[in-house]
Amino acid sequence: MRRTTRVLLLDLLVERSEFGHGGNQEVIQPLAKGGDVEIFLLTPHMQSEDSGMRAIEEGLFFLKEGDVPNWNQEYGFWESCEVPIGGSIARFFRVALPLGLEDAEMAKWLKSIEVDAVVCSGSRRNVTMWEDWMDDASALMRVSSTSGTPTLGICFGHQLLCKSLGSEVIRAESMSSGIWKMELNEEGGKDALFESRETEGVGPAVVYSHQDHVTTMPANCILLGSAFHNEITAIRVLDSNGDKLPAWGVQFHPEAAKHRIERAYKWGHISEEEMLSFQRDHDGAGVLEAFANVVLRHTP
Repeated sequence: MRRTTRVLLLDLLVERSEFGHGGNQEVIQPLAKGGDVEIFLLTPHMQSEDSGMRAIEEGLFFLKEGDVPNWNQEYGFWESCEVPIGGSIARFFRVALPLGLEDAEMAKWLKSIEVDAVVCSGSRRNVTMWEDWMDDASALMRVSSTSGTPTLGICFGHQLLCKSLGSEVIRAESMSSGIWKMELNEEGGKDALFESRETEGVGPAVVYSHQDHVTTMPANCILLGSAFHNEITAIRVLDSNGDKLPAWGVQFHPEAAKHRIERAYKWGHISEEEMLSFQRDHDGAGVLEAFANVVLRHTP
């Protein structure tokens, strides 16, 4: 009997439904090959302080509309939904992130909700323009990545993960948007996250859309690959002994499937210039497939 995989997902692009909920489905799709998936969505930038306190007490505190006073009404609120993916069901639930916890307490909370993976999406917010809720989100990413829980930070999530582990993040003068090859180093060439690469030593073509850049490496991470415009493009977290943990940050958007990009343009969420810059095929799906394989192998 196939078990249900549980994913905790920082859902920070919720107001851009095709890159938010649509992008979340792209992340979950390869995981659904292992059976049904429960996804607990966190929107700490929108939730109330009271809901964060309730999460400390209850573990999984399921949000209602009154618990998200900062909700962006460009995207209608829903508490939960079911999405058929292949022969499985993905069940999405909105839950609260606990507020104000030290790392040890955040680790207890994460353990108590028994998730198999943690993912942090991109965001319209910026690490270089720090907001209070990012303290708790970065604590979660730091605890998850160093605990052995399979963890993936995407774009903003990559920057937040690296910042939480001691990196410096700076803002460039302009956006970097397009599809470019990532160059893998020796570690990246043999890393599980890039097992779908086409040729030895060359990384996948992937989608970039960001203005903040990670500029220094945390001491407990290794660099896997770089792009011509962005040196620290993919990293992997190490434990205190220098052994590899199943935790990564990637500056690109593996969830930005071509059909999602085209629909986002039709709905006015991106410009024509952005849409045209994303028209090449890319291998984000291969990266997500590789991460799902790690999660499914890691799951008891």
